[in-house]
Amino acid sequence: MSIYSYVVRYDSGFAPNPFYGICSLATCVRLIREHANIGDWIVGCGSAERTVNRGGHIVFAMRVTETLTFEQYNADPRFERKKPIRNGSRKQSAGDNIYFPAAGGWSQRDSFHSKPDGTPNPKHVANDTSVDRVLLSDDYVYFGGEGPEFPANLHDDGGRHICKAGIGRSKFDDVAMENKLTGWLDSVSPRGVQGSPLEWLSLR
Repeated sequence: MSIYSYVVRYDSGFAPNPFYGICSLATCVRLIREHANIGDWIVGCGSAERTVNRGGHIVFAMRVTETLTFEQYNADPRFERKKPIRNGSRKQSAGDNIYFPAAGGWSQRDSFHSKPDGTPNPKHVANDTSVDRVLLSDDYVYFGGEGPEFPANLHDDGGRHICKAGIGRSKFDDVAMENKLTGWLDSVSPRGVQGSPLEWLSLR
């Protein structure tokens, strides 16, 4: 069991996508998507960037319960609602089921990772599909821009806190840390969607 933590710089409901009873990571965070195994925890931390000002707060936590390839994710009827509808509701617009096989590679649905005119963005296509793996969880909590602060005691024996700051990721291989994390999550909230994405809050 491992815990991976990273900073969620853009919290729009897209990455992660916590809707329809499954939290999915289908874009960005390539190294986490490549290496996380079933049973591992992914923890998203708020950004301290001054326009966000959510450093030290939790955005989401998910225990990986399933992994799929992009082709499997695209074809699975369970995740049809995660295909984006850009002129739909905010939830529909944030869909992350955006890649499907095409001649010579991948095609990209009109989404948060497309160009403004809806055509595929080659930079995002190359970056996202360089790791052909989608992480899924039915054991998760998503707070978005309304998450509590992490407690000070969520650190390993070396004093390294679970809340990541800056670029990259932190990894913990520590059963005691998992117990502290799950105990804290159980104490502050039920599972599922408990708040709105930060970008939605700014549009109110």
